[in-house]
Amino acid sequence: MPHSVSPVEPKVAMGEDSILPDAPPEGLDGADADNVGGSPTMQDQAKESIQLDDLFDDDEEDEEFPSSGVSNGTMPSSSPPPSPPQIAPSAKYSDPGVMLAFYQRLFPFRYLFQWLNHSMKPSNDFGHREFAFTLQNDAYLRYQSFPTSDLLRKDILRLNPSRFEIGPVYTANPRDRKTLRKSTAFRPLSKELVFDIDLTDYDEIRTCCDKANICHKCWSFITMAIKVVDVALRDDLGFQHIMWVYSGRRGAHAWISDKRARNMDDQRRRSIAGYLEVIKGGAQSGKKVNVKRPLHPHLAFVSLKAVYFVPLTNVSYSRSLDILKDHFQKDVLVDQDPWAKPEKAERLLQLLPDKTLNDALRKKWDSAPGRSSVSKWADIDALAKAGASKNLDGKALLEAKQDIVLEYTYPRLDVEVSKKQIHLLKSPFVVHPGTGRVCVPIDTRKLEKFDPLGVPTVTELLHEIDSWDPKAQMEEDSKKLQDYEKTSLKPYVESFRVHVGSLLKAEQGVKREREDDDPMEF
Repeated sequence: MPHSVSPVEPKVAMGEDSILPDAPPEGLDGADADNVGGSPTMQDQAKESIQLDDLFDDDEEDEEFPSSGVSNGTMPSSSPPPSPPQIAPSAKYSDPGVMLAFYQRLFPFRYLFQWLNHSMKPSNDFGHREFAFTLQNDAYLRYQSFPTSDLLRKDILRLNPSRFEIGPVYTANPRDRKTLRKSTAFRPLSKELVFDIDLTDYDEIRTCCDKANICHKCWSFITMAIKVVDVALRDDLGFQHIMWVYSGRRGAHAWISDKRARNMDDQRRRSIAGYLEVIKGGAQSGKKVNVKRPLHPHLAFVSLKAVYFVPLTNVSYSRSLDILKDHFQKDVLVDQDPWAKPEKAERLLQLLPDKTLNDALRKKWDSAPGRSSVSKWADIDALAKAGASKNLDGKALLEAKQDIVLEYTYPRLDVEVSKKQIHLLKSPFVVHPGTGRVCVPIDTRKLEKFDPLGVPTVTELLHEIDSWDPKAQMEEDSKKLQDYEKTSLKPYVESFRVHVGSLLKAEQGVKREREDDDPMEF
């Protein structure tokens, strides 16, 4: 094998979207944790000769996306074209050979570089960026860094990690942090603002699945969450370069790459996270939605504006409720039927403000076992209008019902992931170690059509390459296709490419504006 890691199937010791520790794991000293397997230092990497034209010329075949198709050119008979690596039908996605073939043939290193570097030309935005690898033997490598995408690719092919995470850009090269005289000289400088949504946080309200299991019914909670968070990020906070990525099993991540988002300090990140956080408390806590009236979906407007220094739209709860009301009726009441069981119905009654009304509802439901959640929700208004409680406060009941809708539909964010620059998050396009599915971008324009169970696995993609018919390619198009273009990964890579292109264009505009606003004076 091309690396020094024993070829054993990895034990998934971490959670699906776990954040790596801030220090190397036990059993590895500083040197081993930073440079397992003889990883080259930055000084060694700097000796590599990299031609930018070769790195970014998409019209020619390159190492990153090799092609096993037929070439228009003529090759000498003594040098037949190399055969693509054949993956055995019985191969598992966790096999090191499968992962190596995926990195060699399909991973979009070039677009990843452009996305994190914010420029075609190598800079500290990429060179001072931390990468963390999870190796096949579960060893964790922190503080890895690379000046170019080619060097990142070479090290990944050598180490063949089961997955890798992306961290912040530091004030100095992460590999050189131990050589700095002052510890304060090494600190996080910038990082994308990120959000993490995981279906395990919905286990108390979803009835179809639990733990790591998902289905199309409960995936609708992720769809709701993306809709609400995405519109808040765009309309309230003015962000534009937002990419949602499927986590590979049961969740989604948001990466916001706008320059002012990347440069936010931890205080501002906490404010943004708090602005979007409405559901608070664990499974054993009581009422989870406790917000001030008049209705507003996030934190107080003045408080956030003072911290963030940008104008905010004064959006009320009505926007979130308007987005979520149809999902509540179909995806929650019908598909999840959350109050079908008596103990779950008691949870609903606890959230209503009138004891007399609650007693009347309980009596009605006890007399009709098996009554659906749709009917129980309708019973609340029916008995209230019938005068079941003479002292009923109609306004309090309306507010309680609004809070119930939010508790069962509003995004349940892992806000700790968003609050600090130092948190690492799984890279787009890595393979989930538990499912074999690729962590692909989610097109928000077709959000309702995204199928997490239809996302290709690594073994499926490699078999698609092997089964590609080169004759069909020659008949349709004379252009030599890259390997990802022969697979169902193509639309996801193309979506990523378009997103990166939009970001690079915006970054060039920011640079020009900075130059125009700050002319040289003599």
